[in-house]
This record gives sequence, structure tokens and C-alpha cells, in this order.
Amino acid sequence: MRVLQLHNLYKIAGGEDVVVEAERDLLEANGHDVALLQEDNDRITDTLSQAIAAVGAIYSPSAKKQVRAEIARFRPDIVHVHNFFPLWSPAVYDACREAGVPVVQTLHNYRLFCAGAFFFRDGKPCEDCMGKFFPWPGVVHGCYRDSRLGTAAVAAMQSLHRARGTWQERVDRYIALTEFAREKFIEGGLPAKKILVKPNFLSPDTGVGEGRGQYALFVGRLSPEKGLSTLLAAWEKLGDRLGLKIVGDGPMQEEVAAAASKLPRVECLGRQPKERVRELMKNAKILVFCSVWYEGFPMVLLEAYAVGLPVVASNLGSLSSLVDPDRTGLHFRPGDPDDLAAKVEWALAHPEDLARMRPEVRAEFEAKYTAAQNYRQLMEIYELACSSSSN
Repeated sequence: MRVLQLHNLYKIAGGEDVVVEAERDLLEANGHDVALLQEDNDRITDTLSQAIAAVGAIYSPSAKKQVRAEIARFRPDIVHVHNFFPLWSPAVYDACREAGVPVVQTLHNYRLFCAGAFFFRDGKPCEDCMGKFFPWPGVVHGCYRDSRLGTAAVAAMQSLHRARGTWQERVDRYIALTEFAREKFIEGGLPAKKILVKPNFLSPDTGVGEGRGQYALFVGRLSPEKGLSTLLAAWEKLGDRLGLKIVGDGPMQEEVAAAASKLPRVECLGRQPKERVRELMKNAKILVFCSVWYEGFPMVLLEAYAVGLPVVASNLGSLSSLVDPDRTGLHFRPGDPDDLAAKVEWALAHPEDLARMRPEVRAEFEAKYTAAQNYRQLMEIYELACSSSSN
């Protein structure tokens, strides 16, 4: 197949960008021709470019023209859209339809129904805009970049394309990363028959670890939605029972580093190279995932599963099903440091059970999250999209 990928890069690189490159490599490794058409938010530099981007996010004729030109040049069998916001806009769907090319859209977040994209506000999950034709609560709270004007532009995009049937009619198949996300998209009004679940995957395989280190591990962005306050409060209760290594950077970096310096056996390591993170995972006893928002499909979880590392995770959103209690890890109540500390204490008191989980964790990875499994699923989705488009 000839596959045209379409993506809008974020100012701060994240998991979506990694997935786009991984799927490109996967397709090319299996003999397909892939072209990647990208926009970059680094182009948005001043007030004028912000205003132009806000208007263009609703519908960008120039983006439509650019996509049509690339379709004419590359002649793809299918267009796979990852992120159209804000510089491509939903106009790209019209470009594909007019050219007679089927479209697959991966739903990496909840932007079609939430201006902030993550159903998260004021430190907790928020679905105030779900089901509203015009999502006015998001505008009131300035959920997009703390800007009511910017949020109004996102809300206008959502409402206009809901009214003209863009989401229902101009995409042949959607990819949700988890069953939880799929249910949310159906609740938001997307056609259930078009939404298929395909998780992220990890390649190359990193191999298993033994978990001989006397520490727990946190890997991720140091920001409020990741539950850092819960993590640090739990380790304040645990004292020196188990070490904790925190890997990552973000807006809470100074706060986390200051708190870590006052706690025994807690280290704030900052951003680390992939090879170093892999070694830390192979030697850790547990990975702690304490998010207080609806995670998509975190690559960190896949990396942990690949090395056989059990995960202690918030019982919230997709994490509730991605982590299987007593088999691939443990659940604790979101935002509850007492419950998190209790689960860590249990893991320390039951080393044989923790050791039993490690091969189960690795088996979960091999069964669901390898490149081979993902390629098979992706091809099935492309075939369905092509079939429905031709009917």
C-alpha cells in the first residue's frame, strides 16, 4: 500500500510524535511506501500567527490545497491522520474525500469533544462539555491554553464540524487506543461501527529485567495531571521502606526536586536517555503510575510491560483495564497517597507474588503490544477503511 500520514507536531514533543514515527517505520519495514506530511506548532510564534492559527483551526483552505497537492503527487491508497490540530484543520478530510482517498484517524486524545483535549480541569477529570452542541463551559474556563478567545475558536471548530457531519461522514475508520476511550468517543457522538481499538506498540523489543534494585520508579512528565503530589505524599508516609527514582522534566521539576531532597531515598533524576530509562526499568521493583486524568495509552506502560515490570497504577480511565490487578500490577484510588502507600507496602511484604507477576507482565506484552501484533491490526483497519470507502 501507499500510505500518506498526516500529523501536526506539538511544541513539546510527546507520545503522539513517537507513535507516528513508529508506525511509519513499521509500515516501511513491511514493504509499504509511506509519505509523512507534517505541520509544526513552532510556526506559531507571535500574536498574529496565533490569530491566524485560531481562525485556520476551524477550517484552513490553504491546508486543504496542500493536502490535495500531496495526494496528487504521491497517489496514496489511504490517508492516515494522526493530529490535524491546529494547523491542518478538518479541511484535510474534504481534500481526501474530493480525491476519493479513504481516511483513517487515530484519536490520540479527546480534542473533538474537549477544548483542552484531555477531559481534565482543576486537578480532576472534567466532562462538562460532553454532549453539548456548543461546549460553552470550556470557553468560560478558558480550557485551551487558559485563553477564552483561543477556546472559543476550538469550540467553534467542534460545533461547526459536528453540524456539517464531518466527524460522522468524512472519516472511514477511527482508531481508539483503548476500550475506555472508544466508549467515550461513542458517548460523544462518533459512530460506534467506525471506531476500532488498536493500542500503541513497542519496537524494538527491549528484553526482560530481573527487578533486583531496591527502588520504585516513576517515568513521565512532571506536571500536576501525572499525580506527582500523590506520589510524593505517599513516599513521605513510606519513609525509607523503599527507594524512589523520578525520571522526567516539566513545569513541576523544581517543586519535585525540592520535595525529593527532603525525603529519604528519593532521587529526582531529570530527563534521561532512553537506554538509561530502560536499565532503570529492568532493575526496578515496581513502576508507579499515579495519574489523576484519563491517560491515552502511555508508552511508559508499554516499556514497563516489555521488561516485565509490574505497575502500580491509579484505578482511573484506561489504566483500570490496562493494568490487571494481581497479574500485571496493582490499582490504588486516584489521588489517595494513603492507598498508594498501602499498595507499595503490600508489594514489599509479598516479594513472591511480585516475582510471580513479572512473567505475567511480559506475557501481556507479547500477546498484545508487539510490532507484529500491531501490524496485523493496522492492516485490518486499512482494509476496512478502503472497503467502506469504495461502497
